[in-house]
Amino acid sequence: MDTGTLLSKLNKLNTLSSALEISESERSRFVEQLSAYANRFISELPEKKIFHNKKPESLAISNSKKSFIELLDLYHKEVTETGINAASGNHLGYIPAGGIFASALADFLAAVTNPYAGVYYASPGAAEIENEVLNWLKSIFSFPQNSVGNLTSGGSVSTLIAFTAARDKFQIKNEKIRNSVVYISPQVHHSTQKALRIIGLEDIVLRSVPLDAHHRMRADALNALIEKDIAGGLHPFLLVGTAGTTDTGAMDPLDELADTAERHHLWFHVDAAYGGFFILTSKKELFRGIERADSLIVDPHKGMFIPYGLGAVLIKDRTAVLHSNQYVANYMQDAVTDDLIQSPSNVSPELTKHFRGLRLWLPLQLHGVEPFAACLEEKLLLVKYFRNEAGKLGFLFGPEPDLSISYFWYPFESDADEKNRMLMDEIHDDGEIYFSSSVIDEKFVIRIAVLSFRTKKETIDKAVQMIQRCLKKVQTR
Repeated sequence: MDTGTLLSKLNKLNTLSSALEISESERSRFVEQLSAYANRFISELPEKKIFHNKKPESLAISNSKKSFIELLDLYHKEVTETGINAASGNHLGYIPAGGIFASALADFLAAVTNPYAGVYYASPGAAEIENEVLNWLKSIFSFPQNSVGNLTSGGSVSTLIAFTAARDKFQIKNEKIRNSVVYISPQVHHSTQKALRIIGLEDIVLRSVPLDAHHRMRADALNALIEKDIAGGLHPFLLVGTAGTTDTGAMDPLDELADTAERHHLWFHVDAAYGGFFILTSKKELFRGIERADSLIVDPHKGMFIPYGLGAVLIKDRTAVLHSNQYVANYMQDAVTDDLIQSPSNVSPELTKHFRGLRLWLPLQLHGVEPFAACLEEKLLLVKYFRNEAGKLGFLFGPEPDLSISYFWYPFESDADEKNRMLMDEIHDDGEIYFSSSVIDEKFVIRIAVLSFRTKKETIDKAVQMIQRCLKKVQTR
């Protein structure tokens, strides 16, 4: 290709590709439009219907261009008005992530500046922010400062990292897999079994430990199972305790479990994805023993009200974590002088990663810890308030919850399970407040999870009123 033709093609391509660099005036206009939409969305949340039982219809990508205003309108109709509005304080079903505004600002800042947070050498500032967030987590859970951690997309990847380290420390591979044992609660989050399968431990022996009347793992039953397995020639190696189960919010007796794990030389892992940050509240005593865990996971996108996509894992055995994840390629030779632990990529499957740390670091710097702790304490009281008010309508409840999740049902004289299902359907059809359901002890129950920072006493009052009118519909059928 001659020089003239080459320059002509480059000029043409430059004209077309320059559309990606939006001008300053357009940027200002787009940010203004986005800000107006965000303000309107947040202002309307209290009165918005929480659940829309419909699917999107027109999100296909086409070659025809649309204005930003048109796209905002499309997003509103096809995303925020389909399914569950998880930003709403009326979300009392699955464990919500309220999405505080400060984190949205952090995500915008991270996306605009686009630092490469995976390797310390590439962006020391971004990596340092990630590590400072991890240091803060170590401090509140009393983990040693020389332990390692990683900010992940959520509990599933956090669990994957922790279990891989445990597997590699105990060298659970080849023929050893079928003789090794993992101990879990019947209410353990399904990401536990999923992680074991992903890391090649699908054929491991999985023991479900009996629970007490409050849905907490029984340490005596655990010890008996371990001793029986050892006598049978098996190899116990991993114990998974839970600090706040998804179904009932129960807290396993972590200190007793730690005793058992130490006695039998097991890796003790604590799933605190939902409940972990309640350590900042009056419930702190329930967390005694969590500092003795070999690894723990916690989700800021739950208990710190951050938008979905921020989990964390802390692990004491840094050698095991590095063995699982650290690798050096020729094209990364400029980064090999870094302290290995400073680079998030060395303690995670991810090399390229979103700069997640900013979405927690910035809110903590902006607000301090006190409002978060107060908000969590408020949620504990709100679930008590709900139980009091719904009890006046004749509902029955599971045991007093350890944290902010509870379950309830109405004692219909006949076909109780079927009629509680009908009540659940009526609640979903109403859509003002969102609840979810579960099956506990072979009984169909309705479940309340109070964790959105926007959930207030007024929300609970509306929820009780909604349940009352839905109950009347079922009773009059």
